[in-house]
Amino acid sequence: MSSEKRGLSFLLKHEDYWAIWLGAFILLLGLVLFFANPPADMNQIIADSNAAMEAEADRAPFKTVAWYDANSAKAGLKGSSAPVAKTINNYLKTPGSWDSSNPGKSFILSENAAEAKRTSAAADYEAAKAATTEAKETALLAEEAAAAAGFADDALNQEATTQIAAWQDAKAAESKAKTAADTKSYNYILTMIVLMVFLGLLFSIGRYFIGDSARKFLIAFPAVFLVAVLSFFLGNHEFSKAWGIEYVLWAILLGILVSNTIGTPKWIMPAVQTEYYIKTGLVMLGATILMNKIMLIGPPGIIVTWGVTPFVLILTFIFGQKVLKMESATLNMVISADMSVSGVSAAIAASAACRAKKEELALAIGISMVFTAIMMVLMPLFIKAVGLNQVVGGAWLGGTIDSTGAVVAAGELLGPVARDVAATIKMIQNILIGVMAFGIAAYWTLVVDKGKGTESAVELSAKGALREIWIRFPKFVLGFLGASILFSIVYAIVGTDTATVIIDNGLVSTIGSLQKWFFALAFASIGLSTNFREFGQYLKGGKPLILYVVGQTFSLGASLTMCYLMFTKVFPHVTEALLR
Repeated sequence: MSSEKRGLSFLLKHEDYWAIWLGAFILLLGLVLFFANPPADMNQIIADSNAAMEAEADRAPFKTVAWYDANSAKAGLKGSSAPVAKTINNYLKTPGSWDSSNPGKSFILSENAAEAKRTSAAADYEAAKAATTEAKETALLAEEAAAAAGFADDALNQEATTQIAAWQDAKAAESKAKTAADTKSYNYILTMIVLMVFLGLLFSIGRYFIGDSARKFLIAFPAVFLVAVLSFFLGNHEFSKAWGIEYVLWAILLGILVSNTIGTPKWIMPAVQTEYYIKTGLVMLGATILMNKIMLIGPPGIIVTWGVTPFVLILTFIFGQKVLKMESATLNMVISADMSVSGVSAAIAASAACRAKKEELALAIGISMVFTAIMMVLMPLFIKAVGLNQVVGGAWLGGTIDSTGAVVAAGELLGPVARDVAATIKMIQNILIGVMAFGIAAYWTLVVDKGKGTESAVELSAKGALREIWIRFPKFVLGFLGASILFSIVYAIVGTDTATVIIDNGLVSTIGSLQKWFFALAFASIGLSTNFREFGQYLKGGKPLILYVVGQTFSLGASLTMCYLMFTKVFPHVTEALLR
């Protein structure tokens, strides 16, 4: 009995396990809420749409107007449209976009202002609707002409395809105009206060069982939350959005500004819990890494990510140690992991596995965010200039740009195919986080720390080595992997169409919004606990910057070569299927 109690106590006393418990609670609650509140007539609409799309696919050699109508009916089903989902998502809103002339609209839009926007946009919306109606009529006429020829006239088929594409473009413009015409008032200050209370109580539970003071945590939490709010506010300014300067970097900079000027007050420190927030967010990230997404890209995507990524990680670490002779092996490893695997998420996991200092983690993330902003702008321009197709270009973006958000944004600049391929490649790459963490923990135990005479050094026995590897291994990664497996199983059980509606177009969006808040809290904590003067020793000789530049240059070259070979020479049929 005493052994069982100790085991249970261990599961309640450690931060990694609380990240798993909190992440699992949120994910399971989300599954229950979203599956219990599906869109009205979901199953019937899916069945009717699939039947119509299948019939149209057999009737014509191109996607007809009826096919697109059926597909739109199915695509319009969103788990996020259910009342309970709308209510939840309303309380997860971050400060909105703004410009220097009106910063207040980032937080509040009055009913009078919303009505003015609706009135201003009404004419454009009506014009867009009329344009869509006209484009559809033209598309139908072109399709009827092709049908009259038995779909045997290539010129008529091409004309129908062109007119249908023009109709789809008109629909997209109408949808954008409709969003502006449907502008609603909001007060994010009130919703963020409710969210702050909820998150404070949620995270305080873990701090209590870990042995910290829940009261002190709750008193301090609003201060950290405020830094997170300000990071979203600055990240949504038109300048930041144009240059890809995300809230992550702003959160770190704001925290550093406080800690290195007036100093972070001691009463705030109980809520400065970097790893607690980030680990919980990473557990939830596992819900977006699904096996069916991997199968969408197939073998070339797996080879591109799982082949190049570990090679780049190992080579850049060796380069840092043998050529640059970096004094800190942990800083070397965190930068290598950040740059080669998947940015911030990988940096956090690597930092935990090799026990890097918080200053080293902050430096690695800072360098990464700067280059991410540059790459997300320049890489799409380069891809267009050299004429790479969207599949190769998207795969290259997904395999090299560190931030998932930046990957999607850069892919969007190339087109929807590139965006989807880039996001999928990044998700496949994210799976390596768990493998990487285990490998780094093992390497540090068996090679780096062996024989140093430190607490972390272990005996040469297999049992002792395995025990130390397990101690070093970031346990939250198990939650990440568990979430991936669970959601993959759910996806397989309910079927692709239902899962797309409830999970992809519902729960994942909500999880992503909550995850962004967790990350903002984590990076605010990094800044608030970082003494900028301590960066000096890590920037000595510019070695971290040189390591990142050289490593990323090699990564860009190796990834582009592999993407080109896999998607154009070895598996061209995959590219053809994705471009259809």
